[in-house]
Amino acid sequence: MTTQPRTVQLSISLASFSPEKPGDWSHLREQIRVAEAAGLDRVVVSDHVVYGENLEAYGDPSLGGTTGGRQPTGPDGHWLEPLTVLTWAAGLTERVRLGTNIMLAALRRPVVLAKELATLDVLSGGRVDLGVGVGWQREEYEAAGLDFDRRGALLDHTLAVCRTLWTEARAHFNDEFLRFDAIHQMPKPVQGGGVPIWVGGTFQPRMVRRLAAFGSGWIPWGPAAADLPAHIPMVKQALADAGREDTADLQVVGTLPVFRDGDHVDLVRTVDATGPLVEAGVTDFRVRWGRSGDPAADEDHLTAIVQAFRDSF
Repeated sequence: MTTQPRTVQLSISLASFSPEKPGDWSHLREQIRVAEAAGLDRVVVSDHVVYGENLEAYGDPSLGGTTGGRQPTGPDGHWLEPLTVLTWAAGLTERVRLGTNIMLAALRRPVVLAKELATLDVLSGGRVDLGVGVGWQREEYEAAGLDFDRRGALLDHTLAVCRTLWTEARAHFNDEFLRFDAIHQMPKPVQGGGVPIWVGGTFQPRMVRRLAAFGSGWIPWGPAAADLPAHIPMVKQALADAGREDTADLQVVGTLPVFRDGDHVDLVRTVDATGPLVEAGVTDFRVRWGRSGDPAADEDHLTAIVQAFRDSF
């Protein structure tokens, strides 16, 4: 059965990467179990297929990075493939939604990606969200035989092909990259209209056009993520100007502002701090989770946050 999203949701990012070989990935299984048990709405995983050695590009906003940012691993960091992780997570859970944050979707052949996501959506009972972005690393595109300077157009193409195959019984497609006629791909995703797409990026015209064309949600980046109350109204107005009829249903990611009292979370201050962000339009709060090494304590910690959050919204 498809899990319908709450009005305001709580999510965590899974530790699907490691700066060094972790020995095994049992910690990831435990994170998934705790997220489900604590009542979180969504787990998300990130994506890198390969690395070059120019990691300082991550701090260059002109390439898609963020000012002052540092990549969390070196070039030999271990990054698990996101859809494989989410398929594994689907088999370990029954309720929590499964998302990417973000996937470099343009690195995949669109027809195969559409099939993979539809399959995962069917097997998980309609629990999949696709968060996408263009990325910042030229070497990653070049290793895939793709033009980094056309990564925006490639991402738009990928999303258009996926949407076509998810929604048309007898699919036709034609753009500068690909043409096909009378193509059948089954099964379709469980979720009506296909897997929901969350568009990542800062506030700029190309992102707005992509969000208007494909997006159920927005994953802010850079200056936009740092000042959501200022940027969410601007994005919604830009979407309306681009022809999107209803912007009230736009889902938006924000970070849960956790306050502490010594070693404990101050639940009252934490929940109170979300009020202005919810009013501004944030719908999905990402919880920063520092694992303690004690699964029971982690579950209690997250359960308390979830309960306090639910009591307020």
